[in-house]
Amino acid sequence: MPNAAQIVAAFRDVASTKSLSPEDMNDLIKDGILAGLARIHGPNVRAEITIDEDSGEFEIVVLRRVVEEVEDPSCEISLEEARWDDETYEVGDVMEIPVDFAEFGRNAVMAVKQRIVQRVRENERDRIRDEFADRVGELLSGEVQQIERGKLVVMLNRQRDAEAIIPWKDQNPRERFRQGDPIRAVLKKVEETPKGPRLILSRADPLFVAALFKLEVPEIYQGIVEIKELAREVGGRTKIAVSSRDDSIDPVGACVGLKGSRVQAVVSELGGERIDIVPWHPDTEVFARRALAPARVSKVLSDATRQVITAIVDEDQLSLAIGRNGQNVRLASQLIGWQIDLYGSREWLEKGADLSLFSSGPDETYETADFPLGELDLDASTLAALSTAGYDTFLQIIDLERADFLRIPGIGEPEADRLLQLIDELTVVEGDASAQGTEGPLFDFQGEPPSAAEAGEAEADAATKTAEDEGEGEG
Repeated sequence: MPNAAQIVAAFRDVASTKSLSPEDMNDLIKDGILAGLARIHGPNVRAEITIDEDSGEFEIVVLRRVVEEVEDPSCEISLEEARWDDETYEVGDVMEIPVDFAEFGRNAVMAVKQRIVQRVRENERDRIRDEFADRVGELLSGEVQQIERGKLVVMLNRQRDAEAIIPWKDQNPRERFRQGDPIRAVLKKVEETPKGPRLILSRADPLFVAALFKLEVPEIYQGIVEIKELAREVGGRTKIAVSSRDDSIDPVGACVGLKGSRVQAVVSELGGERIDIVPWHPDTEVFARRALAPARVSKVLSDATRQVITAIVDEDQLSLAIGRNGQNVRLASQLIGWQIDLYGSREWLEKGADLSLFSSGPDETYETADFPLGELDLDASTLAALSTAGYDTFLQIIDLERADFLRIPGIGEPEADRLLQLIDELTVVEGDASAQGTEGPLFDFQGEPPSAAEAGEAEADAATKTAEDEGEGEG
């Protein structure tokens, strides 16, 4: 049987592989020896164990309280028996009994080993749980260790003892991995199992895209650019809305990178998945226009009570707005968190004859996305005259006639003609829009998506511009 020093040396070798400190390992050894003593003397045994740091030898002293009548022999000894060793013992004294480790039998040694192994495992589980509990959403890397019934078992690079898997539902169906392949995934959650914590990783969750952008875009890592919203259909398309805390930094340009280098790195990791990057806006109507990119939206109506956006696009923008099998409008709806009802311009004009279908009151106009008159190309005197008359936004003047403008002090015929010209340029000519259209309602997000023919799938694929294409101009 190995001596005490050899046993301590063996356990310290184990400790080094488990990243345990010498102090932690000594505590484990003492706990193991106490388990061996319990196998010999009983469950309530008490002992003092001292380990020599240099030699590895340890001393064991079992403590027993002197009593008149023994009730628990594992921690008590009778006064009569104690006085066999020393006649000065009295009731209440503690008798110290030295124990040589060589006296441990096979069962006691096995109890020591089992206790130490158990404690090492418990410490390892606690360490993994503590290390990863606050790292949900973080990108982790490793290699595929094996494939079991569709799930990928991953050995992490920096925590090889942690159990990490990528379930089938958290994989990209367009990707295939083999044993030994390097892999990156986002930590989705830490799951408790009878064997300890298990790390659930994902390459399908929107968090994975966010983690990749954080890796590739320093401004996101530093907190200057923030990912406000993200919607994803894994393997197909992702829409991401970003904003900047610094007015001098363009959030979209930062994510795209020079000549699209940053977003292209993310696209490559996602296996060619398309990514649309749009600037976030607190106004839902403005945000909806941007979310439907690359399609241009002519009109937007919002119903805050029902959280429904009604978007109207010209006929040549229908296929872009819908996307493949309704994907673009579906992701846009997820991005803004509201339902989007999409109509073509001709269908909108037909339905728009009854304003009650689209507005909550008789005074509401088709166009609800307003903006200050200061954004128009008007001279300061004209703006001042309009403001004095109570007109400060575009929607306040959109229905005025030439005579109305001429009645405003400070507005002459040239100014009135200029205002009417701007109104004509910034509003849709309904007669032209209705000349080209489709029959019937075009698309309701909560309904069934249109067929490929209705959606103009091929046209959408040819016309859709992803964020990395736009990045060449912005970078």
